[in-house]
Amino acid sequence: MLKEEIMAVKTLDHQIAVFYLGQEGFLIRYQGTSILIDAYLSDYVDRNCCTDSVVWKRKYDAPIDASELDFIDYVFCTHPHFDHADPDTIAVLNKVNKNITYIIPYSLEELMISYGIPEDRIRCADADQEMKLSKLLVTPVPAAHEQLHKDENGHYKELGYRIQFGEDVTIFHAGDCCPYDGLSERLKGVDIGFLPVNGRDYYRLREDIIGNMDSSEAILLAKETGMSLLVPMHFDLYAVNEVNPAHFVDRLFALNRMQRFHIFAPGESYIFGK
Repeated sequence: MLKEEIMAVKTLDHQIAVFYLGQEGFLIRYQGTSILIDAYLSDYVDRNCCTDSVVWKRKYDAPIDASELDFIDYVFCTHPHFDHADPDTIAVLNKVNKNITYIIPYSLEELMISYGIPEDRIRCADADQEMKLSKLLVTPVPAAHEQLHKDENGHYKELGYRIQFGEDVTIFHAGDCCPYDGLSERLKGVDIGFLPVNGRDYYRLREDIIGNMDSSEAILLAKETGMSLLVPMHFDLYAVNEVNPAHFVDRLFALNRMQRFHIFAPGESYIFGK
């Protein structure tokens, strides 16, 4: 995927263009505004997070180099894990974008500053508190990365983002999240749900690999909230934390056969409009 290819994609005013960057990373364009969510475009995890028992190795290269993304308006990060708040990607984005704004949980503020991000470019988000960003209305949603976590000031350490693009399309990017009481009520009216499906288990947790909802939970959450389109994510980049997408499709056909879904290939674009 090259910058020229992204800019060449044409949408109507009521549509969004979605580009998949791998793991939980997405680039979304709407009426000239460009946002990134959890963009991980390096091999930082591979170089810094391997242990004697767990080897992290990307299964495919990032579909675009961060240096090409010099047109980004907003960067959203859901939590401090390096495949969601990547130091290498963020450093390059900060270099090539002069007016970029970073939307982050409070748990990421010190880390972002340590990456060299000026404080005036950072906006810390509070769960359930709406944020108006140009043509976007953003509502941060608590994310349960296996469990809900708060800091000493009561801020949720992990967030998802409900983002309304004008009056046209509403998406929800869950970040790393498991279902919890109160989540579905926050998601009524969402058109597209970007939900992790790699699941969780004792053995991964023992290796400090904190998990997410599985395919069945994602499908049932989409059904319960009436999402028009379900996009599974967080299943394809690392062999130590993956799930076969065929399992997602099998569970969807069993649990809600009429649910629209889309499984992205890295670098693929998708245009959505009601």
